[in-house]
Amino acid sequence: MGELPDPARIDAFIRDHTIPARPSLVPELELHTAAEITPIWQATEDWLDQRGLAPPFWAFAWPGGQALARHVLDHPETVVGRRVLDFAAGGGIAAIACALAGAAVVEAAEIDPVACAAIRLNALRNGVELRATPGDVVGQDGAWDLIVCGDVCYEGPMTGHILPWLRRLARRADVWVADPGRAYLPATGLRPLAAYRVPTTLELEDRVEREVTIYRLSAD
Repeated sequence: MGELPDPARIDAFIRDHTIPARPSLVPELELHTAAEITPIWQATEDWLDQRGLAPPFWAFAWPGGQALARHVLDHPETVVGRRVLDFAAGGGIAAIACALAGAAVVEAAEIDPVACAAIRLNALRNGVELRATPGDVVGQDGAWDLIVCGDVCYEGPMTGHILPWLRRLARRADVWVADPGRAYLPATGLRPLAAYRVPTTLELEDRVEREVTIYRLSAD
């Protein structure tokens, strides 16, 4: 693994390979977003991959994150005064919405340090304060009242890694999972809260619209 560039170079990379854009379902927010998938993925191979970093999933407003953000902004009473964790936050769209809606504390966790930089830049762009936490927080028992997760059940190993931890957290906190029909969504222990139709692109998905359901995860 190569050496991670200094924060200023990471910020410059994000700005150089994205444009400010408003997600279709959440036009209130403006995020550093890749206009097209191919150029930024090529940049990943040329720059990020040399340093052993993850692909730039943070550069897109995925359907699950958009649905969570829309739900929070339309129902701010669900987050006002609460301590929120946006787990696997990507570019931080749900975290930013929670901060705008009046959450007391917002933490956005991402294993990718470049994603954490994007979260910080996106939060600054939208005039909110939150904490971007790098690394794997699975197993931690933070003092969160609400944990939101968007598009996290896309791989079997990922789901197997996070689900026991999320169920344990669900014994004392609300855990929301926003899923657009990913293959590894658990078959039990989910109660639907809301559903949204999210426009997407054939570059990222196999259709131009995804129906996303936000579920409350149970401890059982």
